[in-house]
Amino acid sequence: MPEKLVIVESPAKAKTIGKFLGKQYKVIASNGHVRDLPKSQLGVDVNNDFQPKYITLRGRGDVLEKIRKEAKAAKSVYLATDPDREGEAISWHLAQILKLDEKSDCRIVFNEITASAVKNSIKGARPIDMNLVDAQQARRVLDRLVGYKISPVLWAKVRKGLSAGRVQSVATRIICDREQEILDFIPEEYWTIEALLSVKSGAKEFEAKFYGFNGKKTDIKSKAQADEVIEKAKNGIFTVTDIKTAEKTKHAPAPFTTSNLQQEASRKLNFTTKHTMLIAQQLYEGIELQGKETTGLITYIRTDSVRVADEAQQQAREFIQRLYGDRYLPEKPNVYKGRKGAQDAHEAIRPTHIEFTPQSVKASLSANQYKLYRLIYERFIASQMSEAKYESSTIIIDSNGCTFRAVGVRTLFDGFTVVYTEGRDEAQEKEVVLPELVRGERLNLKKLASEQHYTQPPPRYTEASLVKALEEKGIGRPSTYSPTISTIIERGYVQREKKLLIPTELGFIVTQLMKENFSNIVNVKFTADMEEKLDLVEEGEKRWVDILKEFYAPFDETVKAASANIDKVVIADVVSDIPCDKCGTMMVYKTGRFGKFLACPNFPSCRNTKPILEKLDVNCPKCGSALIKQRSKRGKTFYGCGKYPECDFVSWDKPAKEFCPKCNSLMVQKIGPRGSFTICTNKGCGYVLRPAQKEQTDA
Repeated sequence: MPEKLVIVESPAKAKTIGKFLGKQYKVIASNGHVRDLPKSQLGVDVNNDFQPKYITLRGRGDVLEKIRKEAKAAKSVYLATDPDREGEAISWHLAQILKLDEKSDCRIVFNEITASAVKNSIKGARPIDMNLVDAQQARRVLDRLVGYKISPVLWAKVRKGLSAGRVQSVATRIICDREQEILDFIPEEYWTIEALLSVKSGAKEFEAKFYGFNGKKTDIKSKAQADEVIEKAKNGIFTVTDIKTAEKTKHAPAPFTTSNLQQEASRKLNFTTKHTMLIAQQLYEGIELQGKETTGLITYIRTDSVRVADEAQQQAREFIQRLYGDRYLPEKPNVYKGRKGAQDAHEAIRPTHIEFTPQSVKASLSANQYKLYRLIYERFIASQMSEAKYESSTIIIDSNGCTFRAVGVRTLFDGFTVVYTEGRDEAQEKEVVLPELVRGERLNLKKLASEQHYTQPPPRYTEASLVKALEEKGIGRPSTYSPTISTIIERGYVQREKKLLIPTELGFIVTQLMKENFSNIVNVKFTADMEEKLDLVEEGEKRWVDILKEFYAPFDETVKAASANIDKVVIADVVSDIPCDKCGTMMVYKTGRFGKFLACPNFPSCRNTKPILEKLDVNCPKCGSALIKQRSKRGKTFYGCGKYPECDFVSWDKPAKEFCPKCNSLMVQKIGPRGSFTICTNKGCGYVLRPAQKEQTDA
């Protein structure tokens, strides 16, 4: 019988860690939180120092019974949940349930799921850090007070099912404020003038842009002005008056923090923040590598630190020297300064083993796991490499008092860019090599043209730019960015169109109501200051109860005043072109907890509802009709025949376009420990198509 019990959150993590430890250890999973505040009531005693009322989460009874049984049989119990506030709180709840002494050495933490890290953590077991627990508890209670006090006001005054949140309401406001800027924006006309020049006939041509008159910057705001410049310049001789060159360096980017990873995965891989964190969690918890043991491929994924362990840094330097040579290795290791206010509790996100190159583990990863791992791996290697060097040259050209400028950029040494270049929301600057010129040299004019433009409004937020804005403003923490964005989309306050986040009418109405009645809650500075106070709790410099006392009294008065003073807001439903089956009235679009659906506007006399059907490009294997994506009453997605009830075909797994090459049966998409794969629905066939096979087939 195992003498020692290790409790983690997820089964995948338990499976990986179980392979590192000997037979004297048993590793089991709690499946995340086991206790929380009740959903049916506030669950916080505001008159008794905000004491929370915790209950066992529904569905966790059997898990807890198993944990109690294993803990009773074990001589030692180690709590190995994630190394952050949330993980510390889960460990504390488990200790309370198992009646463990929280001051005993029952808590172990590791930044990476590797054999050495896990074994070393057991040697360094420590008591539960109650400062971390209190910080998490303060956030949880604070968010519960905001959500459960304001949401009923929104239900009564706007629409049932709405919610407000301390961070989600601010994120929605940021998006709404940007949209208002766009709506209020008045474009201004301006013109650009470009000259196409060459040194001599037949030589390579280059472009120069009009800068101003006699070296002084001049903006051209009308066609008449542009025509005047063109006429004047044409009557002169284009002559080089000055040449300026400068050498510039570009430093390697720091390794990833959570927010930077989410931003870069959005730009480069087109991943949503939610999908990025899902894939990153799989890479962190452990991948079964072909011919090797299961191991975590990256370090802990919720971090705001750019710090790197000395050992990992040294391994990266040896790798760079071996693969790229001394020129690409800085004389001293690159060290990065963290963002102001960063907690710096963990390392940056990096690969756990340098020898596990993306190519060497590709066969063990799904397509998306490989893409994200490669991004993390290459960013880390680049962060330890030499800076890139460029030569920037500016050629000043005059023609009859009209000043033109040609700007060139030439790479002198590629440095870290041989491995990695950062993604950008804006257009990238391209390398432009100008011809060798000297002062006084005359140039041939090939073409001179003007073009009309209008100033553009600020761009809408993408998930990447919103995460960046939230981090810069100090709103939320690494673990909150992804769920915040998911929540405001699910609530119908914001919709995602391609990559852009656009507020809905409902988002505007709720934000305006919040601004008028709960100005503190949607105030960026207030929310950022609250995050700093929570950090002080974590550092042991402030009591969590004191933070709530300072907040609650004025907040409670604001809620009471809002309930009395806010008028009912009526939002007109969008009418569809689909008639109600029961009464014939055109149905309207509604939004529920599982997204949009169709409902009869004659509610409550007619309670008919319909899902919004999404057709798949796959035919029913039974009758050949189109398959439809639908949701069950519990919100779970399934796929059924569009001719139901005449045809009863249904599948919980998404049908694939390809039919089985062995038996021609329908194939469906599934997700396993190694990512997504396609499998034949004919149990007697057993054909499986994995991503690596699909790439070979496509090739």
